Amino acid sequence: MTESDPLAVTLGLEEECFLIDPETRDLVREPDPAFLEECGRTSGAHKVVPELLRCQVETNTRVCHSIAELRQAHRETRRTVVQAAEKFGMAVLATSTHPFATWRDQSITPRQRYEQLTMQMQDVARRFLVGGMHIHAGFGDADQRIRVMTALRQYLPIFNALSASSPFNGGRDTGFKSWRLSTISGLPRTGIPGPLSGMAAYETLLDRYRRMECLADGSELWWDIRPSHAYPTVEIRICDTTPRREEALCIAALYAALIRRLMRLDAENALTEGPPTEIIIENRWLAQRYGILAFLGAEAGGREDIDDSVSRLVDEVAEDAEALDCTRELAGVRQIVLEGAAADRQIDLYRLRRLEGDSEQQALHAVIDLMAGESRAGL
Repeated sequence: MTESDPLAVTLGLEEECFLIDPETRDLVREPDPAFLEECGRTSGAHKVVPELLRCQVETNTRVCHSIAELRQAHRETRRTVVQAAEKFGMAVLATSTHPFATWRDQSITPRQRYEQLTMQMQDVARRFLVGGMHIHAGFGDADQRIRVMTALRQYLPIFNALSASSPFNGGRDTGFKSWRLSTISGLPRTGIPGPLSGMAAYETLLDRYRRMECLADGSELWWDIRPSHAYPTVEIRICDTTPRREEALCIAALYAALIRRLMRLDAENALTEGPPTEIIIENRWLAQRYGILAFLGAEAGGREDIDDSVSRLVDEVAEDAEALDCTRELAGVRQIVLEGAAADRQIDLYRLRRLEGDSEQQALHAVIDLMAGESRAGL
């Protein structure tokens, strides 16, 4: 694959992680300001930035031209924050919720943007004790990116199920594999966007929001997938943060290969917008509730095991994965379904420890230890 290839896809990965105290396993409410300075000093071509809550940190990889490059970049960004955290007596938890921490105990990062957001959103922002993994893909021209984004919407529930890592909230098993999506839904302009025919349709919608004085720019559209405000990319935002780096790479490979396939269909005038938005929203809820155990609504009616949906999708994009040199990573997507995502590992360990006689707190500590171990593995 070369940059002149009309089917080329560039990638970048953003990851929001928690900072925890290794002894108490609780969040670090007020990290040493020198922590972020250390991250900036060692991040190289990547970025490490603060998040809304001070107990969190966000990493941004450089632009990558292959999954192999993204693998190295993701390792470097994860290593940057893990090593800096350990230098200041902390650990990193790369999941989308902390199992028992409460939002009332956290501090807002003292930045004008975050202070304005909190003033506007009130407790919706203060309760935003979640993190996510966002994958940017650069490809085609502006109109094609919008058309492909519209076609991608039908697959978003699968991406959420594969990445799910937020079954616990405030010390409770929520019954959901991705509780994070329930928290995000409190914000306006979230969830599955409607179908858009091209960049002009997107700009018209964005301008209408501006004229209503609801937002300043596209960065305040918090959809599950959106055109990036800052870069010529389509940004998938529905994914939870995955503690295992290999799973993040598998999900990114599926995203890249699927985009390449949809680009080919677009070139053949065979691209469709997919099911009605309402149906995609229904499948989104099923995915966040049941994860890789979900039965999603099928095109022909009835419900289909997500295992079958994933297997069919992997087969459909196999040619594109080969062209993008990420066949091995794509195969790992099926493995996630077979073995379980991070949410499944958390729930299984919690229930096992409770059966073995641990208190709720002890079992949750064990979950955190497992996820923190996965978050730093192989660095």
